[in-house]
Amino acid sequence: MDRYYYNKNGKLVNRSLPYVTIALIVINVVIFLGMELIGDTEDSMYLYQHGAMYWPSVYEGEQWYRLITHMFIHSGPEHLLNNMFMLGILGYQMEKEYGAVKYFITYMVSGVGGAVFSSLIEMKLNDAPVSIGASGAIFGIFGVLLVIIFKNRRLDGNGTAIRLIILFVLMVFGNMEEGVDWMAHLGGALIGVLLAFILYRPKKRKQEEIYYG
Repeated sequence: MDRYYYNKNGKLVNRSLPYVTIALIVINVVIFLGMELIGDTEDSMYLYQHGAMYWPSVYEGEQWYRLITHMFIHSGPEHLLNNMFMLGILGYQMEKEYGAVKYFITYMVSGVGGAVFSSLIEMKLNDAPVSIGASGAIFGIFGVLLVIIFKNRRLDGNGTAIRLIILFVLMVFGNMEEGVDWMAHLGGALIGVLLAFILYRPKKRKQEEIYYG
């Protein structure tokens, strides 16, 4: 059951736990710790052997599982912490507004779609790096939040949407340095936006089941 509270500004807010976000973070952390115990998560061959994205193996070797497994693999503690921090913040906001099922579907589809988008560009550039991480899926969440704010702009004001768009542009194109798969970020975000326009409908807040605190 969702629980709604009035905050100190008199706004009705939902305080239900983000179970999917918590589960995703736990899964990513457990996989990372397990991989660290038996090998080096900063070694590209080791990452490849454990499911990293590598488009020749996917499209030519038909190892389709890599489109999913790469999302749960991280290179070093800093990479993991950065992604889990963003997932915790964005996922909490999205899950309570979007719903757990649509949130999980969007997360997975954005992660896979971001990898496909990036690999198609890499093929054109005749490049084949090993790619890992949850950032494509996380940018899918960012894309959904853009749409949510856009659809609720009468309540939240246009300023919030503008600030989030600026932050999105800075996050995507401000991380174009070597070693960062910004194409997967952009692809995941675009898929998130597309899915949100299809799936998201602003909630009508329930006036019953209100708890004051």
